Amino acid sequence: MRRWVTGLATTAVLTASGPATVAWGAGPTGAELRADVNRDGLVTRADEIGEESWSARRGAIFLANVDDDERRCGVDPATLEDPGPAVDKKLAACNDSADERINGPRDLKDLAPLDVPAARGLSRSATGRLDVVPADKARIFADGRVAEELSAAQLRHGVRLKLEGRDVLRDRAKWDGTITVTLTVTDHGRTATDVVKLRVAPLMLQNDLQRAETVLAGKPTKGDGGVFPYPPGVPGEWDAFAKTLGKATRSSGAKLQYVQGTPNGWKDMWLQDTFEPATASLPAVGGAHTMRVLIRSGNVWEFGTPEAPLPTPRPAGRLLFRDLRGPDVGVVQELSPAASPDADDLLNMGGNIETLPPYAGYPNGRVLYGAGERKPDPGFLELVTGQGFQEPVRVDTSWLAVGHADETTHVVRAGNARGWTLAVADPRLAEKLLRDAQRAGAGKARLFADTNSPRKPSVDEILADSKHLADNRAAAGHIDEQLAILLKATGLRSDELVRLPVFFEAHPVLPGLRAMTPGLVNGLSLTDRQFAAPDPQGPKVRGVDVFKATAERALRRTGVRVHWVDNFFWSHLGGGEVHCATNALRDTRESDRWWLDQV
Repeated sequence: MRRWVTGLATTAVLTASGPATVAWGAGPTGAELRADVNRDGLVTRADEIGEESWSARRGAIFLANVDDDERRCGVDPATLEDPGPAVDKKLAACNDSADERINGPRDLKDLAPLDVPAARGLSRSATGRLDVVPADKARIFADGRVAEELSAAQLRHGVRLKLEGRDVLRDRAKWDGTITVTLTVTDHGRTATDVVKLRVAPLMLQNDLQRAETVLAGKPTKGDGGVFPYPPGVPGEWDAFAKTLGKATRSSGAKLQYVQGTPNGWKDMWLQDTFEPATASLPAVGGAHTMRVLIRSGNVWEFGTPEAPLPTPRPAGRLLFRDLRGPDVGVVQELSPAASPDADDLLNMGGNIETLPPYAGYPNGRVLYGAGERKPDPGFLELVTGQGFQEPVRVDTSWLAVGHADETTHVVRAGNARGWTLAVADPRLAEKLLRDAQRAGAGKARLFADTNSPRKPSVDEILADSKHLADNRAAAGHIDEQLAILLKATGLRSDELVRLPVFFEAHPVLPGLRAMTPGLVNGLSLTDRQFAAPDPQGPKVRGVDVFKATAERALRRTGVRVHWVDNFFWSHLGGGEVHCATNALRDTRESDRWWLDQV
């Protein structure tokens, strides 16, 4: 909306809430600024309607330009294990929005279009000014350079502008993600203004029904690995893990990429727990232009000594900047200056952040996370759940030793109206299968018999241990409470759930429970019909692993094929499964236009 102010009035002062009261005068068109308000990828006259406001249905969008299109942001290998946060601040500060130039032709696509059409009737002494509020959230380029002033020639002939976002939405209490851009034109004592409002694209989490394009997994180095007090030999037997994961990945057509840690840190090979993949998109002609944005997990650990503690962001997160950041792939972090208590810090990981696919009323799906008596860091949680288009659902995971949402449920395809359901860890089913095996004369059959595990309990031994049974039944009760929340939130029925046998026990070191048998739900969806699951190494009855056979039948009914991955020593004995030890960059094309109603 164009406004002229007479020379008798003072220049209009614009704030985020609108212009000051001014006197109006007649005159030629002097200020016109356009953005892609109708989200068709073009900037035209049709975008003038409602340009000063922003809603879920209408309003211009811009990207936070946090990728590295020219691969100029290097990582010094010698710093990857340095204590303290200095390395992490430096790594996060280097991206395409950190300088004042357009970083090559590819970077142009990351910038939102603005247009100043040719103005009629301006003199050669006319001047233009561009103001962005808040000023630290975006900058504008004209003719390839940062522009705050426009010349008379640019105003008279028209100029195409590009807007670069400088940050993602982090905390809605501090910034709601919107900016205003004001063009002020002054000519012969008269001033005209035009204002457009834009919003930064939200970080949208992918979901497990989307096809994995790249599967990420850890790989050992020759160093001792350090970091965690694992049992002897854990993580180990990487060759068996890599062989079975590779076979599963190849069958789905995905690329398998290994992220190799540092000599003193490779045992922190929990790729799922290092980051949560997201995307950010803005409208483009015919669809969307999308940037992957990897949200670094919010772990801050205490290095140093009790007398001189030194909070240090989890070093494995630095590998994201080394191995994954690049063209159209950015990394963002929201890290507390202080370490969280150990039990709470476990919840600051990607394995505790999952996504429900779209369903009625939620066209972009919903973020699912775990909390309870233990809680994730507020800053990290707000970054992940506060983007505004994937309303969060919380379940209580505090009863689990690790406490991650991926330990008890996993989204799988289904033939119901919404197209998906939940696979659920079922401790009662696990106990029933053990009792059925005992009645079938297989009481002496041992769990984990085909592994090198020093512990191979028999069916009879487990069923004779009252504490084991009590812990397993307690886990069943906690999962019931989670399901009551999830069924209410999603509208799923209990009979639609896919129940997979997992036997739980008390963790030997940490407070809380863990999966004694490999957690079958804690696998990796390669496509909506292919699932890489941890081999349960269950007891065999007449040569058949009853846990494995039961899981295969349950998932087959939903149209899902299981690929078994040998992760017993690589991740299960360390407290995780296939999902925890991997991550995936998925094909999000069908959901990238988050601004559209999809259901």
